Amino acid sequence: MSSIAITKETYLYWYELMLLLRRFEEKAGQLYGQQKIRGFCHLYIGQEAVVAGAMSASKKGDSMITAYRDHAHPIAMGMSPNVAMAELYGKATGCSKGKGGSMHFFDKENKFFGGHGIVGGQIPVGAGVAFAEKYLGTDNVNLCFMGDGAVRQGALNETFNMAMNWKLPVVFVVENNGYAMGTSVARTSNTTDIYKLGLGYEMPCMPVDGMDPVAVHNAMDEAIQRARRGEGPTFLEVRTYRYKGHSMSDPQKYRTKQEVEEYKAKDPIEIVKSHIQKEKWADEAWFDEIAAKVKAQVEEAVKFAEESPWPDASELYTDVYAEPNYPFIKD
Repeated sequence: MSSIAITKETYLYWYELMLLLRRFEEKAGQLYGQQKIRGFCHLYIGQEAVVAGAMSASKKGDSMITAYRDHAHPIAMGMSPNVAMAELYGKATGCSKGKGGSMHFFDKENKFFGGHGIVGGQIPVGAGVAFAEKYLGTDNVNLCFMGDGAVRQGALNETFNMAMNWKLPVVFVVENNGYAMGTSVARTSNTTDIYKLGLGYEMPCMPVDGMDPVAVHNAMDEAIQRARRGEGPTFLEVRTYRYKGHSMSDPQKYRTKQEVEEYKAKDPIEIVKSHIQKEKWADEAWFDEIAAKVKAQVEEAVKFAEESPWPDASELYTDVYAEPNYPFIKD
């Protein structure tokens, strides 16, 4: 059982958060089709329970890092949807000043450290953030998310070894939606139970139902509390599903429509809503109120992005690392 009780308030929080994330992503998909959003765009629709369960099990001060399917995570951490949408538009008011776009969200204030476009690139960085927390003597934990394709990267093994050796306060979370970009786990690995990769490092590891925020909450809480006690990392394989393609350009020919519909029948938003209704924790007026509130938030985000300025041309040369007196530049 979780050390953080799951209450009526938890369910109401989950429902509103997941609905906001769903509607934000749906709008992002529409805007991409209108070419308001350019470049790559990877939607989180269907996976909302993973972030919801992680947030209810963590506390202010904990940090988060993930791959490039990264719109939902920072909004859950506290980023304004306005700022998130502005970044998708490439506007100066975006979280990365319009320079990062969909795959490179960043929010220092809310301790969201990316949005990383390189597959698996965030895994050692997440361990580094955890090392910093341990070095500074805090009890903060880093939640390091990755996709199932990222576990094929060599950096994961190097990071797991170091994280266990140094007992770093990090929870490694694979959001296993089954297909990486478009190839099933079974076709890319002899080990289809991804969580078992942690066994080689004697790292606590387990599979989790990623369509159920209760299961995610309980597993995350156990892992986070272990890290806070100084007992090191945990590796969770959270089995989830994305209803949309890997990216907006994905024709999705690798799976059937029937399979997608089977997972939609386990939609975490509807499951949470049904539980709230069963327990009579809210009436239909409340659900209507939340739907209107979320709709207004998303509309305001679009308005903010539309009206925000583009980055000035001078911004091209700011925030770029350059070594002073670099000896290899020739005139």
